[in-house]
Amino acid sequence: MTSPTPIPSVATTPTSTSTSGPTPAPSAAPATPPAAGTPKPVVAFEDFAKLDLRVAKILKVENHPNADKLYKLQLDDGSGTTRQICAGIRAYYQPEELLGQRIVIIANLAPRVIRGEESRGMLLAASNVPKTQGGDAANETERRVVILSPLTEIEPGAIVS
Repeated sequence: MTSPTPIPSVATTPTSTSTSGPTPAPSAAPATPPAAGTPKPVVAFEDFAKLDLRVAKILKVENHPNADKLYKLQLDDGSGTTRQICAGIRAYYQPEELLGQRIVIIANLAPRVIRGEESRGMLLAASNVPKTQGGDAANETERRVVILSPLTEIEPGAIVS
């Protein structure tokens, strides 16, 4: 069985200064300062620990029938039951880029109906610009969205901590 091609535009940076560790991948785009805005409130560790972060494998990608910006993703989350989530990443990824990829999800997020489709979780992604801004015309910053995924293959359902 061959591994799927890694999700594009993901660069890694080692957390230690050891010379024996991995070499950072070159960045595809120049570094952008963190998005400006009001800082979010501090969260107690006990509240953060309530989140069930898991690895999931994308089994199927469909356009959401009632939303131009959303995909419906069918996931293997290791539970034995396929999980559906809706994700607003359609402008940033083609279905074939996502199929077979391993991603990180919040598995215990309360189910929510989004434009007529149930979403049972949320994928984690990073962005250089807040969603509400869409881009910074003054600095010509185009919004980038990068899905978080494990660096190496691990089975669906693996705990992320």
